[in-house]
Amino acid sequence: SKLLARSLFACGISTVLQTTLGSRLPLVQIPSFEYLVPAMVLSSHLTLLTPECTCNVSGTAMASTCLVPHCRDTGSWADSLQEVSGAVLVSGLIQLVLGASGMCGWAARHCGPMVLAPSLSIIGLSAYKEAAFFCSTNWGVALLLMLLAVTFSQHLRSCRLPFCAWPHAWEGSTESSVPTLRMFSVLLPFAGVCIVCAVLSYFHIPWESLDPAMAQLSWANSTFNAPWICIPYAGEWRWPLLTPRALAVGIAMAIGCSMNSVGCYVLCGRLLRVPRLPRHACNRGLCMEGLGSFLAGLLGTPGGTASSIANTCATGLTQAGSRLSVQVSALACMVLGMSPRLAGLLTHIPLAVHGGVLCVTYAMAVGTGISYFQYTDIDSGRNIFIVGFAMFMALLVPRWFGTALTPLATGWVPLDLLFLSLLMMPVFLTGFLSFFLENTVSG
Repeated sequence: SKLLARSLFACGISTVLQTTLGSRLPLVQIPSFEYLVPAMVLSSHLTLLTPECTCNVSGTAMASTCLVPHCRDTGSWADSLQEVSGAVLVSGLIQLVLGASGMCGWAARHCGPMVLAPSLSIIGLSAYKEAAFFCSTNWGVALLLMLLAVTFSQHLRSCRLPFCAWPHAWEGSTESSVPTLRMFSVLLPFAGVCIVCAVLSYFHIPWESLDPAMAQLSWANSTFNAPWICIPYAGEWRWPLLTPRALAVGIAMAIGCSMNSVGCYVLCGRLLRVPRLPRHACNRGLCMEGLGSFLAGLLGTPGGTASSIANTCATGLTQAGSRLSVQVSALACMVLGMSPRLAGLLTHIPLAVHGGVLCVTYAMAVGTGISYFQYTDIDSGRNIFIVGFAMFMALLVPRWFGTALTPLATGWVPLDLLFLSLLMMPVFLTGFLSFFLENTVSG
Protein backbone atom coordinates (compact mmCIF):
# COMPACT_ATOMS: atom_id res chain seq x y z
CA SER A 1 0.00 0.00 0.00
CA LYS A 2 2.84 2.40 0.78
CA LEU A 3 4.47 1.67 -2.57
CA LEU A 4 1.20 2.28 -4.40
CA ALA A 5 0.63 5.48 -2.45
CA ARG A 6 4.05 6.83 -3.39
CA SER A 7 3.43 6.05 -7.03
CA LEU A 8 0.05 7.81 -6.95
CA PHE A 9 1.61 10.85 -5.28
CA ALA A 10 4.29 11.13 -7.98
CA CYS A 11 1.72 10.61 -10.74
CA GLY A 12 -0.48 13.37 -9.33
CA ILE A 13 2.36 15.89 -9.25
CA SER A 14 3.51 14.89 -12.74
CA THR A 15 -0.03 15.26 -14.10
CA VAL A 16 -0.29 18.79 -12.71
CA LEU A 17 3.06 19.69 -14.27
CA GLN A 18 2.04 18.20 -17.63
CA THR A 19 -1.30 20.01 -17.84
CA THR A 20 0.02 23.40 -16.68
CA LEU A 21 3.64 23.70 -17.84
CA GLY A 22 4.05 20.80 -20.26
CA SER A 23 2.11 19.94 -23.39
CA ARG A 24 -1.11 21.31 -21.77
CA LEU A 25 -3.05 18.38 -23.19
CA PRO A 26 -5.51 16.53 -20.90
CA LEU A 27 -3.06 13.71 -20.25
CA VAL A 28 -2.95 11.65 -17.06
CA GLN A 29 0.53 10.50 -16.05
CA ILE A 30 0.99 6.89 -14.91
CA PRO A 31 3.75 4.23 -14.81
CA SER A 32 3.43 2.86 -18.35
CA PHE A 33 4.35 -0.57 -19.71
CA GLU A 34 7.54 1.00 -21.11
CA TYR A 35 8.69 1.51 -17.52
CA LEU A 36 7.49 -1.82 -16.20
CA VAL A 37 9.17 -3.99 -18.85
CA PRO A 38 12.77 -2.75 -18.18
CA ALA A 39 12.05 -2.77 -14.44
CA MET A 40 11.03 -6.42 -14.66
CA VAL A 41 14.13 -7.22 -16.73
CA LEU A 42 16.38 -5.65 -14.09
CA SER A 43 14.54 -7.15 -11.11
CA SER A 44 14.57 -10.61 -12.72
CA HIS A 45 18.33 -10.33 -13.21
CA LEU A 46 18.82 -9.25 -9.59
CA THR A 47 16.57 -12.06 -8.35
CA LEU A 48 18.68 -14.63 -10.17
CA LEU A 49 21.77 -13.20 -8.49
CA THR A 50 20.21 -13.61 -5.03
CA PRO A 51 21.38 -16.94 -3.57
CA GLU A 52 18.43 -17.33 -1.23
CA CYS A 53 15.70 -16.75 -3.84
CA THR A 54 13.06 -19.44 -4.01
CA CYS A 55 12.11 -21.07 -7.28
CA ASN A 56 8.99 -22.86 -8.36
CA VAL A 57 8.81 -26.26 -9.97
CA SER A 58 9.52 -24.89 -13.44
CA GLY A 59 12.68 -23.16 -12.31
CA THR A 60 11.27 -19.64 -12.49
CA ALA A 61 12.51 -17.34 -9.77
CA MET A 62 9.81 -16.15 -7.39
CA ALA A 63 9.95 -13.43 -4.78
CA SER A 64 9.05 -14.45 -1.25
CA THR A 65 5.79 -12.98 0.03
CA CYS A 66 5.50 -11.73 3.58
CA LEU A 67 2.34 -12.81 5.35
CA VAL A 68 2.87 -11.12 8.73
CA PRO A 69 2.67 -7.43 9.58
CA HIS A 70 6.35 -6.94 10.42
CA CYS A 71 8.05 -9.35 8.07
CA ARG A 72 11.82 -8.82 8.03
CA ASP A 73 12.61 -11.06 5.06
CA THR A 74 12.70 -8.09 2.67
CA GLY A 75 16.42 -7.46 2.21
CA SER A 76 16.73 -8.67 -1.36
CA TRP A 77 13.41 -7.06 -2.32
CA ALA A 78 14.50 -3.70 -0.90
CA ASP A 79 17.86 -3.88 -2.67
CA SER A 80 16.15 -4.67 -5.96
CA LEU A 81 13.69 -1.80 -5.50
CA GLN A 82 16.57 0.53 -4.67
CA GLU A 83 18.34 -0.25 -7.94
CA VAL A 84 15.14 -0.06 -10.00
CA SER A 85 14.45 3.36 -8.46
CA GLY A 86 17.93 4.39 -9.57
CA ALA A 87 17.04 3.39 -13.13
CA VAL A 88 13.85 5.48 -12.92
CA LEU A 89 15.92 8.42 -11.68
CA VAL A 90 18.31 8.09 -14.62
CA SER A 91 15.42 7.86 -17.09
CA GLY A 92 13.95 11.08 -15.74
CA LEU A 93 17.23 12.93 -16.19
CA ILE A 94 17.61 11.64 -19.76
CA GLN A 95 14.07 12.70 -20.64
CA LEU A 96 14.79 16.15 -19.26
CA VAL A 97 17.84 16.38 -21.52
CA LEU A 98 15.91 15.12 -24.56
CA GLY A 99 13.17 17.67 -24.00
CA ALA A 100 15.43 20.62 -23.18
CA SER A 101 17.68 19.96 -26.18
CA GLY A 102 14.74 19.92 -28.60
CA MET A 103 15.38 16.38 -29.82
CA CYS A 104 11.85 15.28 -28.95
CA GLY A 105 10.26 17.99 -31.09
CA TRP A 106 12.64 17.30 -33.96
CA ALA A 107 11.85 13.57 -33.93
CA ALA A 108 8.11 14.21 -33.66
CA ARG A 109 8.21 16.55 -36.65
CA HIS A 110 9.98 13.90 -38.77
CA CYS A 111 7.46 11.17 -37.91
CA GLY A 112 5.03 10.96 -40.81
CA PRO A 113 1.99 8.73 -41.31
CA MET A 114 4.21 5.78 -42.25
CA VAL A 115 5.73 5.94 -38.76
CA LEU A 116 2.65 6.95 -36.79
CA ALA A 117 0.28 4.37 -38.29
CA PRO A 118 2.20 1.22 -37.28
CA SER A 119 3.46 2.76 -34.03
CA LEU A 120 0.02 3.69 -32.72
CA SER A 121 -1.38 0.34 -33.83
CA ILE A 122 1.34 -1.55 -31.97
CA ILE A 123 0.91 0.63 -28.88
CA GLY A 124 -2.64 -0.68 -28.75
CA LEU A 125 -1.83 -4.27 -29.68
CA SER A 126 1.08 -4.55 -27.22
CA ALA A 127 -1.30 -4.73 -24.25
CA TYR A 128 -3.23 -7.78 -25.44
CA LYS A 129 -1.39 -10.21 -23.16
CA GLU A 130 -2.01 -8.14 -20.04
CA ALA A 131 -5.64 -7.60 -21.01
CA ALA A 132 -6.16 -11.32 -21.59
CA PHE A 133 -4.51 -12.16 -18.27
CA PHE A 134 -6.76 -9.79 -16.34
CA CYS A 135 -9.90 -10.88 -18.17
CA SER A 136 -9.12 -14.55 -17.57
CA THR A 137 -10.04 -14.19 -13.89
CA ASN A 138 -13.67 -13.88 -15.02
CA TRP A 139 -14.53 -13.39 -18.67
CA GLY A 140 -18.18 -12.75 -17.83
CA VAL A 141 -17.35 -9.68 -15.75
CA ALA A 142 -14.97 -8.36 -18.39
CA LEU A 143 -17.47 -8.91 -21.21
CA LEU A 144 -20.22 -7.20 -19.21
CA LEU A 145 -18.06 -4.11 -18.80
CA MET A 146 -17.12 -4.10 -22.48
CA LEU A 147 -20.76 -4.53 -23.51
CA LEU A 148 -21.87 -1.58 -21.39
CA ALA A 149 -18.99 0.62 -22.54
CA VAL A 150 -19.64 -0.11 -26.22
CA THR A 151 -23.38 0.46 -25.79
CA PHE A 152 -22.98 3.80 -24.02
CA SER A 153 -20.16 5.17 -26.20
CA GLN A 154 -21.36 3.94 -29.60
CA HIS A 155 -25.01 2.87 -29.76
CA LEU A 156 -26.28 5.52 -27.31
CA ARG A 157 -23.67 8.20 -28.01
CA SER A 158 -26.32 10.66 -29.22
CA CYS A 159 -28.74 9.94 -26.39
CA ARG A 160 -29.35 13.16 -24.44
CA LEU A 161 -30.94 13.29 -21.02
CA PRO A 162 -33.11 16.42 -20.59
CA PHE A 163 -32.40 16.74 -16.87
CA CYS A 164 -28.64 17.12 -17.48
CA ALA A 165 -27.80 20.72 -18.40
CA TRP A 166 -24.31 22.01 -19.19
CA PRO A 167 -23.30 25.70 -18.89
CA HIS A 168 -21.14 27.26 -21.61
CA ALA A 169 -18.72 29.61 -19.89
CA TRP A 170 -17.58 31.17 -23.16
CA GLU A 171 -21.10 31.95 -24.36
CA GLY A 172 -22.92 32.63 -21.12
CA SER A 173 -25.68 30.18 -22.10
CA THR A 174 -26.77 26.77 -20.92
CA GLU A 175 -27.28 23.76 -23.17
CA SER A 176 -30.58 22.04 -22.48
CA SER A 177 -29.06 18.56 -22.55
CA VAL A 178 -25.75 16.81 -23.12
CA PRO A 179 -24.83 13.28 -24.30
CA THR A 180 -24.50 12.04 -20.74
CA LEU A 181 -24.18 8.34 -21.53
CA ARG A 182 -21.29 8.99 -23.92
CA MET A 183 -19.53 11.28 -21.46
CA PHE A 184 -19.72 8.62 -18.74
CA SER A 185 -19.31 5.61 -21.04
CA VAL A 186 -16.26 4.44 -19.09
CA LEU A 187 -17.11 5.55 -15.56
CA LEU A 188 -20.65 4.14 -15.42
CA PRO A 189 -19.74 0.61 -16.62
CA PHE A 190 -16.69 0.61 -14.35
CA ALA A 191 -18.70 1.60 -11.27
CA GLY A 192 -21.63 -0.65 -12.12
CA VAL A 193 -19.54 -3.77 -12.65
CA CYS A 194 -17.55 -3.08 -9.46
CA ILE A 195 -20.82 -2.89 -7.52
CA VAL A 196 -21.97 -6.20 -9.03
CA CYS A 197 -18.69 -7.85 -8.03
CA ALA A 198 -18.96 -6.42 -4.51
CA VAL A 199 -22.49 -7.82 -4.14
CA LEU A 200 -21.34 -11.25 -5.32
CA SER A 201 -18.45 -11.20 -2.86
CA TYR A 202 -20.74 -10.08 -0.02
CA PHE A 203 -22.99 -13.10 -0.54
CA HIS A 204 -19.94 -15.39 -0.84
CA ILE A 205 -20.74 -16.32 -4.44
CA PRO A 206 -17.50 -17.52 -6.08
CA TRP A 207 -16.96 -15.59 -9.28
CA GLU A 208 -13.23 -14.83 -9.51
CA SER A 209 -10.70 -17.53 -10.39
CA LEU A 210 -7.26 -16.64 -9.02
CA ASP A 211 -4.28 -18.94 -8.98
CA PRO A 212 -2.70 -19.63 -5.54
CA ALA A 213 0.11 -17.13 -6.10
CA MET A 214 -2.31 -14.27 -6.84
CA ALA A 215 -4.55 -15.21 -3.93
CA GLN A 216 -1.54 -15.25 -1.61
CA LEU A 217 -0.44 -11.85 -2.92
CA SER A 218 -3.84 -10.30 -2.23
CA TRP A 219 -3.64 -11.38 1.40
CA ALA A 220 -0.04 -10.14 1.66
CA ASN A 221 -1.07 -6.69 0.42
CA SER A 222 -3.77 -6.25 3.03
CA THR A 223 -4.57 -2.62 3.83
CA PHE A 224 -5.43 -3.19 7.50
CA ASN A 225 -1.86 -2.53 8.67
CA ALA A 226 -1.23 0.52 6.47
CA PRO A 227 -1.26 3.95 8.15
CA TRP A 228 -3.98 6.46 7.44
CA ILE A 229 -1.59 9.37 6.86
CA CYS A 230 1.97 9.10 5.56
CA ILE A 231 3.50 12.01 3.63
CA PRO A 232 5.99 10.63 1.05
CA TYR A 233 9.45 12.13 1.08
CA ALA A 234 12.72 11.35 -0.65
CA GLY A 235 15.06 8.90 1.04
CA GLU A 236 12.53 7.30 3.40
CA TRP A 237 13.25 3.87 1.89
CA ARG A 238 16.94 4.57 1.28
CA TRP A 239 18.19 6.57 -1.66
CA PRO A 240 18.10 5.19 -5.21
CA LEU A 241 21.11 3.09 -6.09
CA LEU A 242 23.03 4.17 -9.21
CA THR A 243 24.95 1.29 -10.78
CA PRO A 244 25.99 0.49 -14.38
CA ARG A 245 22.98 -1.85 -14.55
CA ALA A 246 20.62 0.89 -13.38
CA LEU A 247 22.16 3.33 -15.87
CA ALA A 248 21.64 0.91 -18.78
CA VAL A 249 18.05 0.11 -17.83
CA GLY A 250 17.36 3.82 -17.24
CA ILE A 251 18.47 4.60 -20.80
CA ALA A 252 16.08 1.95 -22.12
CA MET A 253 13.26 3.35 -19.98
CA ALA A 254 13.88 6.88 -21.27
CA ILE A 255 13.94 5.83 -24.93
CA GLY A 256 10.82 3.67 -24.70
CA CYS A 257 8.79 6.16 -22.67
CA SER A 258 9.80 9.08 -24.88
CA MET A 259 8.55 7.23 -27.95
CA ASN A 260 5.37 6.25 -26.12
CA SER A 261 4.78 9.84 -25.02
CA VAL A 262 5.22 11.28 -28.51
CA GLY A 263 2.70 8.73 -29.76
CA CYS A 264 0.35 9.65 -26.92
CA TYR A 265 0.53 13.35 -27.84
CA VAL A 266 -0.40 12.51 -31.43
CA LEU A 267 -3.11 10.11 -30.28
CA CYS A 268 -4.69 12.67 -27.95
CA GLY A 269 -4.74 15.36 -30.62
CA ARG A 270 -6.21 12.95 -33.15
CA LEU A 271 -9.00 11.74 -30.85
CA LEU A 272 -9.91 15.27 -29.75
CA ARG A 273 -9.65 16.63 -33.32
CA VAL A 274 -7.15 19.36 -32.46
CA PRO A 275 -4.12 20.45 -34.51
CA ARG A 276 -0.90 18.54 -34.09
CA LEU A 277 1.33 19.78 -31.28
CA PRO A 278 4.18 22.14 -32.25
CA ARG A 279 7.76 21.24 -31.45
CA HIS A 280 8.08 23.39 -28.35
CA ALA A 281 4.96 21.82 -26.80
CA CYS A 282 6.37 18.30 -27.33
CA ASN A 283 9.67 19.38 -25.78
CA ARG A 284 7.94 20.92 -22.76
CA GLY A 285 5.80 17.84 -22.32
CA LEU A 286 8.80 15.52 -22.29
CA CYS A 287 10.62 17.81 -19.85
CA MET A 288 7.71 17.66 -17.42
CA GLU A 289 7.51 13.87 -17.77
CA GLY A 290 11.22 13.66 -17.04
CA LEU A 291 10.77 15.84 -13.97
CA GLY A 292 7.94 13.61 -12.77
CA SER A 293 10.02 10.47 -13.28
CA PHE A 294 12.93 12.07 -11.45
CA LEU A 295 10.63 12.77 -8.50
CA ALA A 296 9.25 9.21 -8.65
CA GLY A 297 12.79 7.83 -8.52
CA LEU A 298 13.62 9.97 -5.49
CA LEU A 299 10.49 8.70 -3.74
CA GLY A 300 11.62 5.10 -4.32
CA THR A 301 8.91 3.92 -6.73
CA PRO A 302 9.69 1.16 -9.28
CA GLY A 303 8.08 3.07 -12.17
CA GLY A 304 8.31 6.60 -13.48
CA THR A 305 5.53 8.66 -14.99
CA ALA A 306 4.47 8.71 -18.64
CA SER A 307 1.38 9.74 -20.54
CA SER A 308 -1.39 7.18 -20.13
CA ILE A 309 -2.60 5.57 -23.34
CA ALA A 310 -5.66 4.12 -21.59
CA ASN A 311 -6.81 7.48 -20.22
CA THR A 312 -6.18 9.17 -23.57
CA CYS A 313 -8.30 6.57 -25.35
CA ALA A 314 -10.99 6.94 -22.68
CA THR A 315 -11.00 10.64 -23.54
CA GLY A 316 -11.60 9.67 -27.15
CA LEU A 317 -14.53 7.47 -26.15
CA THR A 318 -16.16 10.10 -23.96
CA GLN A 319 -15.13 13.16 -26.04
CA ALA A 320 -14.68 14.97 -22.73
CA GLY A 321 -11.14 16.27 -23.00
CA SER A 322 -10.82 18.82 -20.20
CA ARG A 323 -7.63 19.86 -18.44
CA LEU A 324 -9.66 20.77 -15.37
CA SER A 325 -11.02 17.24 -14.98
CA VAL A 326 -7.52 15.82 -15.36
CA GLN A 327 -6.21 18.24 -12.73
CA VAL A 328 -8.99 17.15 -10.37
CA SER A 329 -7.91 13.54 -10.88
CA ALA A 330 -4.31 14.62 -10.18
CA LEU A 331 -5.44 16.16 -6.89
CA ALA A 332 -7.23 12.92 -6.01
CA CYS A 333 -4.04 10.97 -6.75
CA MET A 334 -2.03 13.22 -4.43
CA VAL A 335 -4.61 12.83 -1.65
CA LEU A 336 -4.56 9.04 -2.03
CA GLY A 337 -0.77 9.19 -2.13
CA MET A 338 -0.73 10.71 1.34
CA SER A 339 -2.98 7.95 2.74
CA PRO A 340 -1.61 4.43 2.15
CA ARG A 341 -4.73 2.86 3.65
CA LEU A 342 -7.03 4.65 1.21
CA ALA A 343 -4.66 3.92 -1.67
CA GLY A 344 -4.69 0.25 -0.71
CA LEU A 345 -8.42 0.12 -1.37
CA LEU A 346 -7.63 0.39 -5.09
CA THR A 347 -6.05 -3.07 -4.94
CA HIS A 348 -9.51 -4.53 -4.28
CA ILE A 349 -10.75 -3.57 -7.76
CA PRO A 350 -11.25 -6.90 -9.58
CA LEU A 351 -8.68 -7.79 -12.20
CA ALA A 352 -11.44 -8.61 -14.68
CA VAL A 353 -12.59 -4.99 -14.47
CA HIS A 354 -9.08 -3.82 -15.31
CA GLY A 355 -9.03 -6.23 -18.23
CA GLY A 356 -12.33 -4.98 -19.61
CA VAL A 357 -11.17 -1.36 -19.43
CA LEU A 358 -7.91 -2.23 -21.20
CA CYS A 359 -9.79 -4.02 -24.00
CA VAL A 360 -12.07 -1.06 -24.66
CA THR A 361 -9.49 1.71 -24.38
CA TYR A 362 -6.53 0.15 -26.18
CA ALA A 363 -8.79 -0.78 -29.07
CA MET A 364 -9.11 2.96 -29.71
CA ALA A 365 -5.33 3.22 -30.08
CA VAL A 366 -5.32 0.41 -32.64
CA GLY A 367 -8.12 2.05 -34.60
CA THR A 368 -6.45 5.46 -34.51
CA GLY A 369 -3.25 3.97 -35.88
CA ILE A 370 -5.14 2.27 -38.70
CA SER A 371 -6.87 5.56 -39.55
CA TYR A 372 -3.48 7.12 -40.36
CA PHE A 373 -3.10 4.76 -43.32
CA GLN A 374 -5.45 7.03 -45.27
CA TYR A 375 -2.64 9.57 -45.52
CA THR A 376 -0.24 7.08 -47.13
CA ASP A 377 -0.07 5.37 -50.49
CA ILE A 378 -1.00 1.99 -49.07
CA ASP A 379 -0.99 0.44 -52.56
CA SER A 380 2.77 1.00 -52.77
CA GLY A 381 4.80 -2.17 -52.33
CA ARG A 382 7.41 -0.20 -50.38
CA ASN A 383 4.88 1.07 -47.86
CA ILE A 384 3.22 -2.32 -47.51
CA PHE A 385 6.58 -3.91 -46.68
CA ILE A 386 7.58 -1.22 -44.16
CA VAL A 387 4.31 -1.44 -42.26
CA GLY A 388 4.12 -5.23 -42.30
CA PHE A 389 7.75 -5.81 -41.39
CA ALA A 390 7.79 -3.26 -38.55
CA MET A 391 4.58 -4.54 -36.96
CA PHE A 392 5.43 -8.22 -37.37
CA MET A 393 8.90 -7.86 -35.85
CA ALA A 394 7.51 -5.76 -32.99
CA LEU A 395 5.29 -8.69 -31.98
CA LEU A 396 7.79 -11.45 -32.79
CA VAL A 397 10.98 -10.25 -31.08
CA PRO A 398 9.53 -9.68 -27.56
CA ARG A 399 7.76 -13.02 -27.79
CA TRP A 400 11.02 -14.77 -28.67
CA PHE A 401 13.02 -13.13 -25.88
CA GLY A 402 10.23 -13.90 -23.42
CA THR A 403 10.52 -17.64 -24.11
CA ALA A 404 14.22 -17.93 -25.00
CA LEU A 405 16.20 -20.24 -22.74
CA THR A 406 19.47 -18.36 -23.27
CA PRO A 407 19.30 -14.55 -22.93
CA LEU A 408 21.65 -12.08 -24.58
CA ALA A 409 25.31 -12.50 -23.67
CA THR A 410 27.57 -9.74 -24.99
CA GLY A 411 30.08 -10.16 -22.19
CA TRP A 412 28.99 -7.08 -20.24
CA VAL A 413 25.84 -7.34 -18.12
CA PRO A 414 24.70 -3.67 -18.39
CA LEU A 415 24.83 -3.89 -22.19
CA ASP A 416 22.84 -7.13 -22.06
CA LEU A 417 20.17 -5.45 -19.93
CA LEU A 418 20.05 -2.42 -22.24
CA PHE A 419 19.52 -4.49 -25.39
CA LEU A 420 17.10 -6.88 -23.70
CA SER A 421 15.01 -4.02 -22.27
CA LEU A 422 14.78 -2.29 -25.66
CA LEU A 423 14.05 -5.47 -27.59
CA MET A 424 11.26 -6.40 -25.18
CA MET A 425 9.36 -3.15 -25.92
CA PRO A 426 7.15 -3.37 -29.04
CA VAL A 427 6.77 0.41 -29.25
CA PHE A 428 10.54 0.84 -29.60
CA LEU A 429 10.84 -1.83 -32.26
CA THR A 430 7.97 -0.45 -34.32
CA GLY A 431 9.08 3.15 -34.05
CA PHE A 432 12.73 2.41 -34.79
CA LEU A 433 12.12 0.06 -37.72
CA SER A 434 9.43 2.18 -39.37
CA PHE A 435 11.43 5.42 -38.91
CA PHE A 436 14.63 3.81 -40.22
CA LEU A 437 13.00 2.16 -43.24
CA GLU A 438 10.88 5.20 -44.08
CA ASN A 439 13.95 7.44 -44.23
CA THR A 440 16.34 4.99 -45.92
CA VAL A 441 14.25 3.05 -48.45
CA SER A 442 13.70 5.12 -51.58
CA GLY A 443 10.27 5.42 -53.08
